[in-house]
Amino acid sequence: EVQFVESGGGLVQAGGSLRLSCAASGFTFDDHTVGWFRQVPGKEREGVSCFDNRGGTRYYGDFVKGRFTISRDSAKNTWYLQMTSLKPEDTAVYYCAASPVTGCAYYGMDYWGKGTLVTVSS
Repeated sequence: EVQFVESGGGLVQAGGSLRLSCAASGFTFDDHTVGWFRQVPGKEREGVSCFDNRGGTRYYGDFVKGRFTISRDSAKNTWYLQMTSLKPEDTAVYYCAASPVTGCAYYGMDYWGKGTLVTVSS
């Protein structure tokens, strides 16, 4: 059974930083793309960042613009999203996800965490 444990969401002021973590079990970590997606009510879920564990390729959404960094610890089956220079428009529920295929599209992800809320106040 695939399980994710997400942590790190919360309330932060604009310009601040947060680090999200996702610890996973139940699938072969090194054979998957792992990533982060976000969603606000009424909008489609969008890709924030992904890491392809097979080749090391990182993907970032255009809106990230150098503010976020994805990393992972294979020994712990865990990946992270370090977010800096946060803006109110970054407010969303952030989900970790994993897929056996390459790319960073939400419809390509097979496994999903339950989500963690990030709120950025102005």
